[in-house]
Amino acid sequence: MATDTPDTASTGDSDWRVEFELEAADRHRSLRELIRRVRTPSVVRDAETSVPEHVVVTHDGARLFAYAGDEATMRAARRAIEDVLVRDGIEASARVSRWDERRDDWLQVDPPPSAQEQLAEQAAERDEEAIETRTLVASSGKLVRGEFEQTMLTWAERLGVRCEIVEHPHLLTTQVAFTVTGPRRKVQEFSKGLLAEGWSQVRSEFTVMGDPL
Repeated sequence: MATDTPDTASTGDSDWRVEFELEAADRHRSLRELIRRVRTPSVVRDAETSVPEHVVVTHDGARLFAYAGDEATMRAARRAIEDVLVRDGIEASARVSRWDERRDDWLQVDPPPSAQEQLAEQAAERDEEAIETRTLVASSGKLVRGEFEQTMLTWAERLGVRCEIVEHPHLLTTQVAFTVTGPRRKVQEFSKGLLAEGWSQVRSEFTVMGDPL
């Protein structure tokens, strides 16, 4: 599979990523040509390997990415791509990263981050763990509002954040407000879940109201 979007495989089964920074003069054309060729029979014959079919190969015009579900597959893909780069005389530097579910981000593992990069990473982690309070408002169908509120309270408990339902006279009958307190990254997770669940509940009410008695 090949695409021009670099982060389409940043979730799910693609836990490993190798990124190539090309030094060719015409990077974009070189990347398109490389993606076309890494799966051709000539690569298999010449390099005696190929990029496995379940590896996702992408580029953003300056960098090439290969995503895989495990380290061994990622390394096989890396070798196949490096064979093509060497044969074409294209210089490139490679970085290997692994998806961190807790931080919801890619963490570089090879080469190891520099001291400066580690300091920046630690600062970012401290920022994510900083406690904050946010009030979030979502829409919910009136017929399923109670279920919606309970679902979000359960989600907050699972995330380990404090959540209170806000009763405010200016809120519409189809609006629900939650005041959430916890680590910034957890509050953000709650916000994403709130958006998804809100749309789900609105669709649920439309289904109920449209169902003939």
